Amino acid sequence: MSIPNEALQKLMQEIEARAVFSQQQLQIVKSQMAAKQRDIRLLQLTSKELDTLPKAAKVYEGVGKMFVMEDLDSVLTRLDNEKKSAEGDIKDLQKKFTYLETTFEKAQDNLNQILNRR
Repeated sequence: MSIPNEALQKLMQEIEARAVFSQQQLQIVKSQMAAKQRDIRLLQLTSKELDTLPKAAKVYEGVGKMFVMEDLDSVLTRLDNEKKSAEGDIKDLQKKFTYLETTFEKAQDNLNQILNRR
C-alpha cells in the first residue's frame, strides 16, 4: 500500500517543521542553561568573598538607586537560596533539553524512513 505523493509531501513538511522547531528550542534551552550556570558561578564567587569578611562587617545591598545595610547572615542566606533555585531551574532545563533532543531525533528518524521508502 503506497501513500500518495501529495500526502507524503505534506507529512514530510510537518515532520521537518517539528524537527526545525525542536532544534530552535534546543538552542534556546542551551543558552538558558549557560545563563543559569553563569548566575550560579557569580553567586558562588560572591558568597566566597563575603565569607572572608568578619561577622560584624557592614554589608550593603543595592536596591534600585540606593544601598541598604543588611546582616551578613541574611545576605549569605539569600545568596544560598538563589543558588538552590538556579540549580533547580537547571535540572528542569536539562529535562526539557532531553525531551527536545528526543523529539528532534525521532523527527529525523521519521524523515529518514520516509526518504528511504521512496
